[in-house]
Amino acid sequence: MDGEASGRIKCTLANWTGVAYKNPCTALDLCKGRDDLSQSGIYFLFGTSDQTGENVVYIGQAGVRKNGEGTLYRLQEHKRNPDKDYWTEAVVFTTSNNSFENKEISYLKNRFTNMALTAKRYAVKNGNDSSPGNITEEKESELEEFIDYSKIVMGTLGHRVFESLTEVKHPIEINNDITIEGDGLLLHLKRKSRKSRQTIEAECKQTTEGFVVLKGSHIELNDSDSIPPGIKEFRQKAKVNENGILQEDVLFKSPSYAAAFVIDGHVLTCTLF
Repeated sequence: MDGEASGRIKCTLANWTGVAYKNPCTALDLCKGRDDLSQSGIYFLFGTSDQTGENVVYIGQAGVRKNGEGTLYRLQEHKRNPDKDYWTEAVVFTTSNNSFENKEISYLKNRFTNMALTAKRYAVKNGNDSSPGNITEEKESELEEFIDYSKIVMGTLGHRVFESLTEVKHPIEINNDITIEGDGLLLHLKRKSRKSRQTIEAECKQTTEGFVVLKGSHIELNDSDSIPPGIKEFRQKAKVNENGILQEDVLFKSPSYAAAFVIDGHVLTCTLF
């Protein structure tokens, strides 16, 4: 909309009544006068936590008010709220025919919030779950179709808030180190640590984004000064219990960095065929 990729973006799809807007926080005033942003809708506030560095999201809903203001007015309220100063970008979902009723946006907010919590990509800032609303089976089917299209658009806009890092299925074993799944390569690492004298054992899955060290992997707890700063930062931020068991999936761009994260040391660069 502004002639640059970092500016405002409007998204529509063929045979879909939905309309999506991606708006930088600094560009909200440029959206004044857009009729579809004065309607009811669902919005996502994306940003980064100053305390943890995590990606965060707040998912909200906005109905049309008596003064005729809708979603955009709600975003401007959030912009003025010092408690929500973490967000830098908003994504809004509304419709081209102004068809959302309050119970429908309540249903969408509830579904989107639970999907984001399940995916665990972002820290969800919502204080509590909203009511799913009282809707008919026919309307639920219609809204679920809206959600399917919204997932496509949200991913295209660069926010994989609804997608988990990996969905592990039952693998087929090839040998002791490598297994193949229906949707990716699964790598297994097992090594006796010279530092802790423990057996370090971890699994890593290749995805379209890179290599994910899986939750439940056992990693080396003793830190080394010889590892790259980026790996050390990953190790400091990762959720690991006192026994060295990883409590979350962690994404890396290469298998060698994933292995360095696990064993806390350098590994030989490898190529996968």
